[in-house]
Amino acid sequence: MARGNSPVTDITTREQRTDALLAQLAGTATGSEREPITAELVELNLGLCDALAHRYVNRGADRDDLVQVARMALFMAVGRFRPEAGRSFAAFAVPTITGEIKRYFRDHCWVVRPPRRIQELRSRVSRQGQRLEQSLGRAATNAELVAELEVDERLLRESRVADGSFRPWSLDAPFDADSDGSLASTLADDGEAIDRLTDRLAIQRALSGISTRDQLVLRWRFEEGCTQGEIGRRLGISQMQVSRIIRRILDKARRSLTEPEPLAG
Repeated sequence: MARGNSPVTDITTREQRTDALLAQLAGTATGSEREPITAELVELNLGLCDALAHRYVNRGADRDDLVQVARMALFMAVGRFRPEAGRSFAAFAVPTITGEIKRYFRDHCWVVRPPRRIQELRSRVSRQGQRLEQSLGRAATNAELVAELEVDERLLRESRVADGSFRPWSLDAPFDADSDGSLASTLADDGEAIDRLTDRLAIQRALSGISTRDQLVLRWRFEEGCTQGEIGRRLGISQMQVSRIIRRILDKARRSLTEPEPLAG
């Protein structure tokens, strides 16, 4: 009876194919040939980046958002990898992907963003608190955590308060134990905020369906403030090509925003 490939064989085959495609990118592949090679490289390694994303699920960010961040980071890793450095693509891609996921948590998952040192201390408090709880058989006191982490007690308290900034209460939560009202019922109606939300939804609709590369270009240019030359070096293309990509994306978005929405049938 014929048997399917084992997981080890599948991994080996994937790594061999990955190495071959990376060699093509580093060799004589022309501009028109690079895009399908890059697409195949990303598809080959989706399992790796999705597995890394799933490690961070249930930490305050949506699963789909984490997967998208991980896949964008995989695309970046393909563009930045240099075979001549002497290490495998996986060894290069894993820290690249996990670094982007951690950056996403740092930059996008705080409702009110505390200082960097408080964010980092919060993570240390969480990890060390779990270790101490296992060894002590009870929750660690502030004094024990201060001694273990060698930090000021005031900073420890601030890091614990920061938890509320990372995972805020739902607006549907009851106002208090004796009330049927929700937190949302205590908020004023901010018409300006609704207008901003409408604009954001319109922009999101206008940019829906753009490629992973185009998403990266927009992010680097308008979120990170990279120059077109820097973006070109990351993608291995010219500054002029980057300019054309940005102009094409913005032209498409403008057309989408100015076209009337289709009437519901």
